[in-house]
Amino acid sequence: MEKEKIRINPLADVQSDQIGEGTTIWQFVVVLPGARIGKNCNINALVFIENDVVLGNNVTVKSGVQVWDGVRLEDNVFVGPNVTFTNDLFPRSKVRPEKFAETVVRHHASIGANSTIVAGITVGAYAMIGAGSVVTKDVPDHALVYGNPARVRGYVCDCGKKIFNGGKCEVCNFSVDYLSSE
Repeated sequence: MEKEKIRINPLADVQSDQIGEGTTIWQFVVVLPGARIGKNCNINALVFIENDVVLGNNVTVKSGVQVWDGVRLEDNVFVGPNVTFTNDLFPRSKVRPEKFAETVVRHHASIGANSTIVAGITVGAYAMIGAGSVVTKDVPDHALVYGNPARVRGYVCDCGKKIFNGGKCEVCNFSVDYLSSE
């Protein structure tokens, strides 16, 4: 079987050689040399990916996203347009921390458009963050969170559908017997 090619638009500035096969990188994307991008990813236009960044396989990053040092996106993560990741809890101009806070987005999680993810948190597996949310603390697996600050409002199944208290998804068989009291 022939290796599937990496597709990099000629208007992109890709300095990393750690990009998995089948990945597509669109125009006006900048990828710094230390970044690691997995297989079959789709990096849309106007994305910036810094050095100490790891993207798993099958990750989608929509337009207008900056992925800063310390961000880890596991396999099958979806990042909506204009999502903002932060990596420094106490930023100052011309003052660089010794190490940036690590932010982890677990496998199959989805982050809605225009959300802000504050440095140093973990977004759980299969979690869904609603558009425009400001996420200031860890998000549990399968949680549906939204708002400012984002709070757990329910749960989603593996398919991404909202599951109500005591409900069960007929497709993936995920069930939830309680809702968070947060």
